[in-house]
Amino acid sequence: MAAEALELLDSAVEAMGGQRRDGQHEMVRRVVEAIESGDHLLVQAGTGTGKSLAYLIPLIVHSLTSDKPSVVATATLALQAQIVGRDVPRLLAALAPLLPRPIDVALVKGRSNYVCKHKLGGGFPSEDSSEGALFSLGEDSSVVHLPGAKSGPSSPLGREVARLREWAGDTETGDRDELMPGVTDKAWRQVSVTSMECLGAQKCPLAEVCFSELARARGGQADIVVTNHAMLAISAFEGIAVLPDYDVVVVDEAHELQDRVTGAVTGQLSVQMVQAAASSTRKHTGVSVEALHAAATVLDMAFSGTPTGLLPNGLNEEHTAAIEQLRDAARVALSDSKPDGNAAADGGRSIARSRLTLIFDLCERLLTARDGREVVWASRTGTFAPGKGYQKADESEPPVINVAPLSVAGKLREGLFADHTVVLTSATLAIGDSFQATAGGLGLLGANAPAWTGADVGSPFDYPKQGMLYVAAHLAKPGFGNSPEQLSELEALITAAGGGTLALFSSRRAAEDAAEKLRKKLKVKILCQGDSSMAGLIKEFSDEPDTCLFGTMSLWQGVDVQGASCRLVVIDRIPFPRPDDPLVTARARAVAQSGGDGFIAISATHAAIRLAQGVGRLIRSSSDRGVVAVLDSRLANAGYGGFLRAALPPFWSTRDRSVALAALQRLSGK
Repeated sequence: MAAEALELLDSAVEAMGGQRRDGQHEMVRRVVEAIESGDHLLVQAGTGTGKSLAYLIPLIVHSLTSDKPSVVATATLALQAQIVGRDVPRLLAALAPLLPRPIDVALVKGRSNYVCKHKLGGGFPSEDSSEGALFSLGEDSSVVHLPGAKSGPSSPLGREVARLREWAGDTETGDRDELMPGVTDKAWRQVSVTSMECLGAQKCPLAEVCFSELARARGGQADIVVTNHAMLAISAFEGIAVLPDYDVVVVDEAHELQDRVTGAVTGQLSVQMVQAAASSTRKHTGVSVEALHAAATVLDMAFSGTPTGLLPNGLNEEHTAAIEQLRDAARVALSDSKPDGNAAADGGRSIARSRLTLIFDLCERLLTARDGREVVWASRTGTFAPGKGYQKADESEPPVINVAPLSVAGKLREGLFADHTVVLTSATLAIGDSFQATAGGLGLLGANAPAWTGADVGSPFDYPKQGMLYVAAHLAKPGFGNSPEQLSELEALITAAGGGTLALFSSRRAAEDAAEKLRKKLKVKILCQGDSSMAGLIKEFSDEPDTCLFGTMSLWQGVDVQGASCRLVVIDRIPFPRPDDPLVTARARAVAQSGGDGFIAISATHAAIRLAQGVGRLIRSSSDRGVVAVLDSRLANAGYGGFLRAALPPFWSTRDRSVALAALQRLSGK
C-alpha cells in the first residue's frame, strides 16, 4: 500500500505543479503504516508540508479495498471548506487517470447547518410571537402600499428570511455555508432545527427530501467523509450515529480536539431556559406547567448569590434540592406531553419536548457530578458599554450553571480510539520532541491505553534563515490591557517594518485599544478585527503590502498570508488561559493531586501550543522572510520560558531591540 500511495503522491504533485517534499513522503509512509497496523498515529507536520495530500492519498488508496468509509475531521469551517472546495477536487482531478474508479467524497455537518424544509413550509411554529409567522416577518399590515410600490418584508430580519426562502428553492445542499452573503444567526434559526427539535426520519413528512438526511445518506455511500470535531465528539460521547460506520479517521488541527470536544459536551442550565421550556410546553402541548414555573423560582433562589466561578465541591444541599425538583418537574412534563401514537407529526410539540429533554438531561448530569468526573461552575455575562468596553458581570444577576467533563480522555479512548484507527495531525502537536502532553489529554496514556506512535516529519522551511524571533525582554511583565511601553515598542516595530504587520492580541479590547491609539501616530493603514468580515479583512491585508491587521485568537490560527504583506508578526503576551477559568483550575488541581505539575501540564501546555500557532503565521512559503516579536518578557525571563520556546519553530533569536529593528528596516526596503 505504501508504494502505491507514494506513486500516487508523486503523480499528483507533478500534475498539480508542486515540488517533492521529503516531509510529505514521510507522512504518507507513516499514515499508511498506521492504517495497516491499526496503531494510532500522532504526526506533526510543519507549515508547508502539504499534510492534506499526505493523508488524503492514503485514505484514497485504503478506500479502494475497504467496505467502510474513512473520515476526515477538522476543527474549523475554513479548513473544512478548503479540503472539500479546493484540495479534494484538485487531487481527484490529478489522480483520475490512475484510479480504477471514481472516489466519492461527502461533507457531513450537524443538522442545524442545513435548511429544514418542513420548518420552511410552516411545519414548525415561530417561537417568538412578536416576530409573527415565518412568511410575514417584518411586514406591517397597517401600511397601505401605493400603486407600483414594492411590497415585502420591511425589517432586516424579514428581508433575510425572504432571501433564505428564495435560496432554499435553488440550493442542492441546503448548507448554510453555501449562502453568500450569509445571514444572521437569528434569521437562520427561522429555517433550521437542532437535532433535538427534528421530528426524525420516521415522522417528518419531508424526510425523503430533507437536506440533512440526504447529506447523511451521501456520507454513508461515500469513500471519504469530511466532518468536524464536534460531530466526532457527539459520536464518541453520546453514541449517536451522526456519522456512518467508519474504520479510519484523520483528525486535522488535532491540537484543537480536546478543547473542541469539551466545548461540544459542555452543558448550561439557567432560569431563563426553564421559563422558555415552560412557555413552549404550555403553548404547544397544553399540559400544566405550574411545576416547571415553581421549579424555576426555587432554582433562582437556590443559586442567587452564588459567586461566579468554580464550585469546587460541586452542588451544595440547597442547589441539589432545587435541581432535583426541576428534574422531577421536567420528567412529569415529558410524560404528560407524549404525543398520541396516531397523531400527525407536530413541530411545536417536538420543540417543546426537546427543551424539556435537554433540561432533564442537564439536571441528571449536575446531580451525578459529585463523583469528581465533571466540573460545575457558575457564569454570568458582562455588559458592553460604548467607549468603556466590556464591564464586569453583575453578581446579583441569576447565573448560568455549567457542567463539563474534568477530562475527555476516557470517553475519547472508549468512543473514538477503541474501535477505529486514528491519525491525529497538526503543525503543533509536540513540545520539543515530546507528544506526551497531547497524548495524555486525548486518552492515549496510562493503564490499558491503546498503542500509538508519534512522528515529526518536519517542515520544508529553513526557519533560522527565513525568520527571526525577537523577545522584548526589557519590558515589564504584562498587566491588564496594553501598557504605554508595549504600545511604544509596537509603534517602533511597525515603523521599522513600514507596515506589513499582523498584530495578535490576547483580547478584543487590547486589539481595539492598540488600533485606536496607533492610528493617531502611524501613517500606515491599520485594520482591526470587527471592522469588516474576517475574510474581507484578510484579503485587504494580503492585497496591500504596507497595511497592518490587529486581531485576536481567531487570527492566531486562521491567517495564511504569504509574501511581504506579512513580514512582521507581533504577539502581545503569552496566551495563557484565564487564571479564573474554572475548567483550567479544576484540571490543574487534579494533576497536582496526582503528584504532577498542574501549571505546566495544563496552563503552560495550552499556552505553548497556542503560541506556536501564532508564531506560525509568519513563514508560510519558502520565499517568506520576517520577524516575530513577542512583547511578553516572561518568554525570556521566566523559568518556564524554555518550555514554551521548545514548541516554537527554530528561528534565529535575539533579545536585542536594535537588531530586530534593523532587520525590519532591511525587509521593508525603505
